[in-house]
Amino acid sequence: MKAFSAINSTNPCLPKTHFLKVPIFHPFFKFNPFSHSYNTHAHAANRAHKLPLTISCKLKSSQDVKNKGKSVSQKIVLSETSPPPLTEDDSTNSDSGDVPQSSMKKKGGPFEVLIVFRRKTLQILSSLPLAIADMFVAAALMALGTLIEQGEAPDFYIQKYSEDNPVFGFFTWRWILALGFDHMFSSPVFLGVLALLGASLMACTYTTQLPIIKVSRRWSFLHSAEAIRKQEFSESLPRASIQDVGTILMGAGYEVFLKGPSLYAFKGLAGRLAPVGVHIALLLVMAGGTVSAAGSFRGSVTVPQGLNFVVGDVLAPSGFLSSPTEAFNTEIHVNRFYMDYFESGEVSQFHTDLSLRNMDGKEVMRKTISVNDPLRYGGITIYQTDWSISALQILKDNEGPYNLAMAPLQINGDKKLYGTFLPVGDINSPDVKGISMLARDLQSIVLYDKEGKFVGVRRPNSNLPINIDGSEIVIVDAIGSSGLDLKTDPGVPVVYAGFGALMITTCISYLSHSQIWALQDGTTVFVGGKTNRAKIEFPEEMNRLLDKVPEIVESTLSKQADSISG
Repeated sequence: MKAFSAINSTNPCLPKTHFLKVPIFHPFFKFNPFSHSYNTHAHAANRAHKLPLTISCKLKSSQDVKNKGKSVSQKIVLSETSPPPLTEDDSTNSDSGDVPQSSMKKKGGPFEVLIVFRRKTLQILSSLPLAIADMFVAAALMALGTLIEQGEAPDFYIQKYSEDNPVFGFFTWRWILALGFDHMFSSPVFLGVLALLGASLMACTYTTQLPIIKVSRRWSFLHSAEAIRKQEFSESLPRASIQDVGTILMGAGYEVFLKGPSLYAFKGLAGRLAPVGVHIALLLVMAGGTVSAAGSFRGSVTVPQGLNFVVGDVLAPSGFLSSPTEAFNTEIHVNRFYMDYFESGEVSQFHTDLSLRNMDGKEVMRKTISVNDPLRYGGITIYQTDWSISALQILKDNEGPYNLAMAPLQINGDKKLYGTFLPVGDINSPDVKGISMLARDLQSIVLYDKEGKFVGVRRPNSNLPINIDGSEIVIVDAIGSSGLDLKTDPGVPVVYAGFGALMITTCISYLSHSQIWALQDGTTVFVGGKTNRAKIEFPEEMNRLLDKVPEIVESTLSKQADSISG
């Protein structure tokens, strides 16, 4: 109240509301009336917080006749920034109620428009309903991408999703091709939804999570018992020392800060940081998925044993971010293809011995791959995915060897069957006949004569001849073909890092951020606290810790009070 009397005694009449510079910890407020020689630099050197004060005084001005006997309330805001010096022009403008032209220009200037636009944009993007809606739309598009076949030719969609029989009465191939749903995860619609979700996460982090972290890191002391009693948990210790409370809290893992009779302690600050980490992890997952969808290459090839191919001839880009590398010039040679079998004769595993050669023909890498054991080189991954039989090598009447191409035959079920045909007699005859050879794998070959009757079975490399329709046939070898899938996916490391960070930060986010305040008031210590999680466990923990605070006897209480007052 001394501050108010000083203000009123120095200048009992303030014609306008002014902004004064007053340090927050100053013992009393000093007021200097404004004049033409007002020194703004002296006030700008001091930093303090804004303190709003409301005083009542009688105005002595030209309106005294109207306001005689009335008390007019004026609000004085004590600000961190010093006021501009008052000049005669300013006083004249203020008295006449005119607004300076510079203020009018600044108020309607482009910078203020940008600030308002930025604030509105952040407010919209950080909206929780918008983020939830984005996630639902993204999930729906991903589900739709699993239902619609991806990467097929346009004719496939025209036939399957024809306009004669639209799905749900309206969904046809036109929707699929127009919206890019034939390559859903690199379509503009899906990438746009991910971009909006990412912007929403960043806006939420900027407007909500980061300010919470800044507030949580501050040492905020409470200087009244009433403020401490308003906390979620509060207790008073009638015969205790605040130093003992701090010691016990430190033993429980709290960071403790003392300032005179006040104490502030906290623990679990990582729980406040974790939500930011969760948002960053989600952004990494979405960014990695976007790079994978729009920046990768994919291709598949079936190569017979003994032949080769160039990587760049097989791989095709998947999106606008795809960029080839030097590894695309690598030549891959299939040295050998072979299979393993169960005791029942079924195929259990198949292998391919591959050699990688540079443009000079020098072998730079060699590895035998199999299912779930790919080859990786220069950012390119080669998977073993399929197999087939490309040719059958035979001897006929000790002549040859001849390579007979094997073709896949359509049969019921998922079993594979390959066959070839060796003409017998006049091959120019319209009714040509010959020897048929069938194989389910590389183990054995079944032979039929020109009438279609079963003759026998021979294993490749057995060198056992078999006579069919007057010809001696020897099965020399069955040449297999390796089915390979090739891809480059630069987004995989980013996705893995994002999911790893997501698991870690999700676990950390369950840590409780607890805050405790204490105040020594005479011989009594008032203790209060709150937590963002573990609402039930926190009071139990506080009671357990406060039970450990020792009670101070009378002789010690006087010394404690003297030390605090001193």
